Amino acid sequence: MAEIKKITLQSGKTRYRTVVDAGYDEDGKRVQITITRDTKTEVKAERDRIRHQRSAGTLILPSKITLGEWLDQWLEYKQRDVEATTIRTYRLALVHVRDRIGHIRLQELTEDQVRDCIDDIVARGRRKGGEAGTRLAVSTAEGVLTRLREALKRAVVRKLIAESPAQFVRVSLTDKKIDKRERPQAKPWTVSEVQTFIRGIEDDRLYAPLLLSLMGLRPAEVCGQRWPDVDLQLGILDMTNTRTMIGNVKVLEKDAKTAAGERALPLPQWPWDALKRFRAQQAREKLAAGEAYTDSGYVLVDELGVPLNTRKLREHAYRLMRRLGLRQVRLYDARHSCLTYLANNGVPDHILAAWAGHTNASFTKRRYVHVDVEDMRAAADAWDGFHGGDRKAPV
Repeated sequence: MAEIKKITLQSGKTRYRTVVDAGYDEDGKRVQITITRDTKTEVKAERDRIRHQRSAGTLILPSKITLGEWLDQWLEYKQRDVEATTIRTYRLALVHVRDRIGHIRLQELTEDQVRDCIDDIVARGRRKGGEAGTRLAVSTAEGVLTRLREALKRAVVRKLIAESPAQFVRVSLTDKKIDKRERPQAKPWTVSEVQTFIRGIEDDRLYAPLLLSLMGLRPAEVCGQRWPDVDLQLGILDMTNTRTMIGNVKVLEKDAKTAAGERALPLPQWPWDALKRFRAQQAREKLAAGEAYTDSGYVLVDELGVPLNTRKLREHAYRLMRRLGLRQVRLYDARHSCLTYLANNGVPDHILAAWAGHTNASFTKRRYVHVDVEDMRAAADAWDGFHGGDRKAPV
């Protein structure tokens, strides 16, 4: 057992020191911890704490790894579990953290530092989509915080830190109120707007694929749809493939997002007929183009058969919205409009979730179903019966 030595500092102050074995690091190297305190009693207490934690398997060995270095390791670890597009989203989110506190040693990171970091991200974290250095949306900051919490939780599991300094950090209530005031939530199209769009694009070449978006398909699902997966005789879509973009540069093709995402959808009559016409049109285009035609097998292609990606689909839809004088919404919001309409017209929750490709019906209702004033008109009419009296003529 290492003895406790009495040492005298240059200042003349007396202190006590000992060295205790702490086990071995991941490389198999022996780790020793030097304890220096003002009294023998304090040294003994710290030594006993280390030995007890080592025996219990809860000892945190000293480490010089910084938060930024750990985030790199965590992202590499997560590549086993999530798609490349998701990893890119995580990496971009954590840039905000890395720039501010990535240099701090992981074991020295405090809750106050994490809270100050999140406050600063909200206050001046914008990088694009507006003036750099201005306020960032609370939802974006919360996404950053979620990723940071997940990374630090993993550090606890790996016994790099005893507890996560981000566990109890939240975006401030003040910032949430400012965000709510300055960033009114975008609303999906109403039924009237959807119908105006449909009537206005009937002669557009991409009418059929756009109707698929209005059926509630994700943009990546529309782009990934292949003709062999479309049964034009029975009117059924097999949803098994997606094509999405990584950073508006690289196209990533993959299976459906989840097991629930792999689903068969019955085609409503209008999209069914539109797909039949689009298939026939593509046959004529192939004949006219001859050898210049690319027979890719995808539904969403240009006049030469080249598949269109999600960015091109969105840009085309936005041009149509502007031409029709409609409020511009994300193409993904067509999914919200569809699911809201189906829910308001009596489609059961479990069918709604299956249509959307979700495993959780409550998630579908909470995330995608929106209620506006007109949707509540029936409730207002029902209240008249609650009143129970005879209606008087308005003055």
